[in-house]
Amino acid sequence: MINRRNFFTGAAAAAGGALLARMVPTARGAEPGMKATSTGTTAPFVPPADWKGYKPVITPNGLTLPWKMVNGVKVYHLIAEPVTHEFAPGLVAECWGYNGRIHGPTIEAVEGDRVRIYVTNHLSAPTSVHWHGILLPSGMDGVGGVSQKAIQPGETFKYEYTLKQHGTFMYHSHHDEMTQMQLGMTGLYIVHPTNPTKPPPDRDYAIMLSEWKIEVGARRPDPNEMTDFNVFTMNARNFPGTQPLLAKVGDRVRIRVANLSTMSHHAIHLHGYNFKVVATDGGEIPEAGQWPETTVHMPTGSTRTVEFVANTPGDWVMHCHMLHHVMTQMGHTFGNVIGINTEGLNRKIRKLIPGYMVMGQDGMADMGDMGMAVPPNSLPMVGAPGQHDYITMGGMFTIVKVREELPVDGSDPGWYKSPPGTLAEVAPADDLKRDGIELPKDLPKSAALRTSPKGEAWCGPVPPTKTPLLAKLGAAK
Repeated sequence: MINRRNFFTGAAAAAGGALLARMVPTARGAEPGMKATSTGTTAPFVPPADWKGYKPVITPNGLTLPWKMVNGVKVYHLIAEPVTHEFAPGLVAECWGYNGRIHGPTIEAVEGDRVRIYVTNHLSAPTSVHWHGILLPSGMDGVGGVSQKAIQPGETFKYEYTLKQHGTFMYHSHHDEMTQMQLGMTGLYIVHPTNPTKPPPDRDYAIMLSEWKIEVGARRPDPNEMTDFNVFTMNARNFPGTQPLLAKVGDRVRIRVANLSTMSHHAIHLHGYNFKVVATDGGEIPEAGQWPETTVHMPTGSTRTVEFVANTPGDWVMHCHMLHHVMTQMGHTFGNVIGINTEGLNRKIRKLIPGYMVMGQDGMADMGDMGMAVPPNSLPMVGAPGQHDYITMGGMFTIVKVREELPVDGSDPGWYKSPPGTLAEVAPADDLKRDGIELPKDLPKSAALRTSPKGEAWCGPVPPTKTPLLAKLGAAK
């Protein structure tokens, strides 16, 4: 029987044995079962009924920070505190954030507002908050040791200033940034224009990009990591934990993207559409300076705002085009066996290592739908089941769902059903003959038609007859 222990023993052997010493102790030391306080539920703030200042933004999987008016000043309260955060079902980690959230709640205000933001330190270490991109007095800039004293544990500081510009900005700790920002102490800061030059978009979304190093089975991100990140998120969620972005056909859609990743830039690519970059955190881009794109480059420490009209229905993926940013844990520590003839290896090595499996000789795409258990508190490196096949991407990945009509409650409309004649399928033999398409004589047999070998163990919900990888493993028995 192939179980979790044997699966990772085999994986270690495939990597030349180097993985075993790192992975098994970590997995055994994991602390599964703790309930997350930050679960990725979306909670926009609805202003008072008589408030006409702006149309609230939607932060998918995120919270908007409530405010109240006190003598003409908009008052907010941020609490820096430890947060148990769920990156996706199956991966929960102990982080630091604000108001029970990773990332912190989105702050919304209007250009010209006088804002007063109280920050309470509920951490064990000093902190501060920098208002990234906001024009304000030096003493309100939030850099510990430079523009203010650090906020000591138990203290509450007051920041107060008048907003002089509009746009998409950020806030984050500016004290021991390497530790505090890598543990999640960041958030979005949206300032709406007082006198907008055009109507608000029908859909206004805000997304924060981040990267993390979380060892397989570990309970806490490693804030000391400088290069080797293995969890890539949108609003601190990893696909399949990301919420889709919804739009109706004809909607004008705005997506505000911010990047506070530790070391990486990101190339955010949208399928099915082109868009225009209409603003940065430095301000609006004049229309004459805009041009169509399908990918927006996101340097770390920056924001970009893109807009397009949702005129084509479908399920359109939006993801980072840095290829390893659409995978998750366990995707980059195996030995490279692409193209190696592994015939007979299972039979031979299982005499020494029961349950050993050859993997990776044809790539790692099939790993996601094996149905194998993984170590406690970890994610498989790719994807989730899709409508037609297993989706072999994870990480910094979501879906923009455009429909003629959407559920009135704003819920996920499910998968898009392609009209007849608009879905790519296996080419009929008659079509190939008609169009004079000659196929190679040595084509491999379709993996989907193979069946799992008799007696091969199966640990997941997908029937073995639909599992290409196990069929390949059986051939090497």
